[in-house]
Parts: sequence; structure tokens; C-alpha cells
Amino acid sequence: MSQRTWFITGVSSGFGRELTDQLLERGDRVVGTVRDTSKIAALSDRYPDSFFSEVLDVTDRDAVRRVVERSFAKHGRIDVVISNAGYGLFGAAEELSDQQIDQLIATNLTGSIQLIRAVIPHLRGQGGGRIIQISSYGGQVAFAGNSLYHATKWGIEGFVESVAQEVAAFGIGMTIVEPGGARTEFRYGSAQVATLTPLYDDTPAHAFLRMLDPKNGLAPGDPALMAARIIESVDVEPAPMRLVLGSQALESTIATLRKRIEAFEAQSELAASTDFPAGA
Repeated sequence: MSQRTWFITGVSSGFGRELTDQLLERGDRVVGTVRDTSKIAALSDRYPDSFFSEVLDVTDRDAVRRVVERSFAKHGRIDVVISNAGYGLFGAAEELSDQQIDQLIATNLTGSIQLIRAVIPHLRGQGGGRIIQISSYGGQVAFAGNSLYHATKWGIEGFVESVAQEVAAFGIGMTIVEPGGARTEFRYGSAQVATLTPLYDDTPAHAFLRMLDPKNGLAPGDPALMAARIIESVDVEPAPMRLVLGSQALESTIATLRKRIEAFEAQSELAASTDFPAGA
């Protein structure tokens, strides 16, 4: 297998770090973005000729464009772009602050959109490539206490599914990765929690507190195995539109979609009742 060059956002921890470690270990090159380079100093020291760090806040639209332009100019070709930067935000909708809402949307949704928009001209110009969007099975299902996180994931999945149809003719494949619960910093470190009120203590909106506490059982997903499956997906042709990782995530997604289809089918007569008469 020839050496590939990857561009990955958010490589200081979680899936971004795991992906980076595995890719460098197998001999690929990685351009990895972080907000704090001290967290990846060991990678720079160990792989001076194959790991290239860039400081980037994905909420800064102009910075996203500059880093993308500089990276393609420096490396000539980037084979795979992974939009990974993001975090979780927990709490009932009314408990979230305006600032928390704006920041989450800017990072998880708008940041990913702007990254993808920035790399498309370069991938098209080089004759193709892959874009991988790290989402969540929370882009297909919804749980109380996660409303804004779900909003960003459902939003980015719709965006990617649409753009994938736009760029396929240019040899650009796109994949949405939907991991289930994994033992990463996302779950046990970087997630933010709103200022909680006792009004929701005995409701599903605060059930997430048990999930975030490792004493109640660790997440089933192995981030190393999930990262390996993501890397392997790049060799699949055509690019899979979605990649669900974790048995629990797959089971929950299938059950949710079945219920949704059943609800839609129950409305078939209602839906048809709003059409003009045939031939009208």
C-alpha cells in the first residue's frame, strides 16, 4: 500500500489521537490540527518527518481556510480529510446557556461545514480523495439531555449526505462515521454539562449523569478498534455513506429507524390526502 497523507482536525485526544497514532505507526503522513500544540509534542518529536501539526480553532472560518491552503501547498496532495473536532454538551434544552449553544454549533456543525467547503476545491483539483466526517449514532437517534448535540449531528449528517452527491462526479468520496459509546476523552473528559436545575433531576433529561460516571460501567466501544475500522474504510469502493461502529449503536439505530418507518407507513393515507387528484 502506498503512503497516504491525511488531514485530521482535533488530534490531541479521542478518535483524532487514536487515528493519528495508528496512521503514523503504519508509515503514513498526518497533518493534525490542535488548539494547544503542547498536547502533541511527543508526536512531533517521534515523527518529525511524517507528523505535521497545525494550530487551528475550527470556529475561526478564516483560519480554517488558511490552514487548508497552507497544508495542500506544502504537501502537494492530501488523500484523506477527517473532520473530527467536536465535543458533547449535556443538559435539558432550557438549562443550556446562549453561549454554550452558539459555541457547540460553531464547533460541531459550522466548523465541519467550513472545513469541508475549504477542502473540496483542492480535492477536486487533484482528481479526487476522501472526506470522512466523524459524527455519532446520535445523528440517527435522540436522547433526552442531548438536544443541542443531536442538533449538530443531525445537521452535519444532512449536509454531508447532500454534498456527497454533489462531489461524487469529481472522484471525491464521503463517509459519515457514527460511533457508539467509546472509552475516549469525549465521554469522560471533554464533554460539557449545563448548569443543572433540580426540576429535571427525576426526569430523562438528567439520565446522562449516570452515563458520564465511570463507576456505573464503562462504555463498550474500543477506540483503537473503531479507529482501525475507519482507516480500513478508505479502501472500500465506493465510499460507504455511513459507518456505524459498535453493536449497541447499530442495534439502537436499527430499532429507531424501524419505529420511524412504521410511523411513516401509518400515515400513508394522511400523506396521500394532501395531493391534487390524479390528472389535475
